[in-house]
This record gives sequence, structure tokens and C-alpha cells, in this order.
Amino acid sequence: MNIVVFGAGGRAGRQVLAEAGRRGHRVTAVMRDPARHGDLPSDARVVAGDVTDAVSVERAAAGQDAAISAAVDLSTPAHDFFTASSRALATGLARAGVRRLVVVGLSSILPGASGAALMDEPGYPNEYRSFFLGHAAGLDVLRACELDWVYVAPAGDFDHDGARTGRYRVAEHGDPASRIGYADFAIALLDEIEEPRHHRATVSVQ
Repeated sequence: MNIVVFGAGGRAGRQVLAEAGRRGHRVTAVMRDPARHGDLPSDARVVAGDVTDAVSVERAAAGQDAAISAAVDLSTPAHDFFTASSRALATGLARAGVRRLVVVGLSSILPGASGAALMDEPGYPNEYRSFFLGHAAGLDVLRACELDWVYVAPAGDFDHDGARTGRYRVAEHGDPASRIGYADFAIALLDEIEEPRHHRATVSVQ
């Protein structure tokens, strides 16, 4: 398949490139400043692009079969970035004829054991609540679009040093104690591209 990856220079994005290459897909890696990421896989087509700009998204997505967004910008208010990127992806991918979108999500805004969002459960740390709410606002934009999207989040958080095990499972709900390595998380993202099991849905994996 031809897969375009936005935010390809980050931790999740790099593992997506590695997993896609392992499976033999042709990947277009999109980032604002490719010069800062000279150590990406040599078989990836690297292009400059802005995930918050619909024209840039459309250009990068031309000729692609599916898209993955692992993009984040900590220099911009979270609400502004995630709503703008969701709007640009919805518009730009549709114009390019790309229907399938898989987005790297955040567990804090997905349901926990109580049914409420994890960030609203008693005792949940909320020093980054503005970041959580930005993610939630971006997800609300996706819910109103016509793409075939899925929002995939770790059930708890990432194990930053986790080695690839080749395994993951879909969780019934978020769990703050849960961890998944980036490499295994990338497997879940690519599985949703190759054999879509969830449509216009939010999914937790661990």
C-alpha cells in the first residue's frame, strides 16, 4: 500500500515508518522540517508538509491509499493545533481521495473503568489538562467528518523504552497503569490500515 504518515519524525511516527517498511508498504513521511530528521529510514519518501494546512495535506496525500497522523506541536496551544490538524486532515484527505485515516490518540480523553473519561476519574493527574482538552477538541472535529477514521490510543501510557514484542490487545477501557511500547503500538496502527476492524471509532490498546 501507499501510506502517508504525518508527524513521521516523532517517536510514534518513526516506529510507524519502521513497521510499514517491515511489511513492504511504500511510505511518504511528512514533517515540517525534514532537515531536522536525517536519520529516517532510507526507503521512506520524505516531504515537507504542514498537517494544519488542508492544501499541504492534500498535496502530501495525493496517490496514497491511507493516512496515519502521529503529529503533535507542543509550541502551539493544544486546542488550536489539534482542531486545526483535524480540520485540515478531514478536508485535505477527502480532496486527495484518501478515505482511511488512523490517528494516534491519548488515553486521558477515552473512557476509564467508570465510563467517564480517564481525566475525569478521581485521582487522575491533571497538570496537563489543557493538552488533554486539546486532544478532545480535535477528536470532536473528526467525529463530524466523513472520513473512515479510527482514533487509537494506548490504554494508559507509552513505555518509552519498551522493546518490540509483536503483541498487543484491544482494551475494554482505559487503565492508567497500562503501558505499551511505541513499536507494538505501531503494529496496532498498521493493522488498522491493512485490515480495518474499527470504523469511526475510538480504540484503546495495551
